[in-house]
Amino acid sequence: MKVELNEQALLKGLAKDDAKAIETIYKENFTMVQTFIINNNGSYDDARDIFQEAMIALYEKAKSDSFVLTSKISTYVYSICRRLWFKRLQQLGRYSNQIDSLEETVAVENELEFHEKKNAEFIIMDRALNSLGEPCKSLLEGFYVKKIDMQALAKEFGYTNADNAKNQKYKCLMRLKKLFFAQYNIGE
Repeated sequence: MKVELNEQALLKGLAKDDAKAIETIYKENFTMVQTFIINNNGSYDDARDIFQEAMIALYEKAKSDSFVLTSKISTYVYSICRRLWFKRLQQLGRYSNQIDSLEETVAVENELEFHEKKNAEFIIMDRALNSLGEPCKSLLEGFYVKKIDMQALAKEFGYTNADNAKNQKYKCLMRLKKLFFAQYNIGE
């Protein structure tokens, strides 16, 4: 019941342009959408664009008196982003399935538990990444999120060569893994 009240409060806040509600929805959902899009031939910028379109759609729905949310906000946002992203991939010629049939495959209620678990994991990963510190955070984001090659990262971070940057990235990744699992195991 508490979760449902919080979701409704966030929707009402969104409809009233409440910055705190918008920020909360963004923080709780963007990482999940970003990971989905990056794992499906997209970039960080693509994720931002698609997420923004989904937020606008959610905002317009929240403003409507007749709108009733039957799932969690995260599930709703994920479904919108998934549909928008596959549609964009189809327009770019990188997705062959019919978008019309996608509506049948996005069973919001059936995937709810899976998406809630993934969202919780993304939040833990975000927390672990933020507690990692610099330069590790920027190095990992540069390689995994922005897809910058090792040679460019070595130059940007002042390493003598790409191998040294690769070794540092590995050490950073191991520290991140340790932080993630320390927080992940607490949550279970």
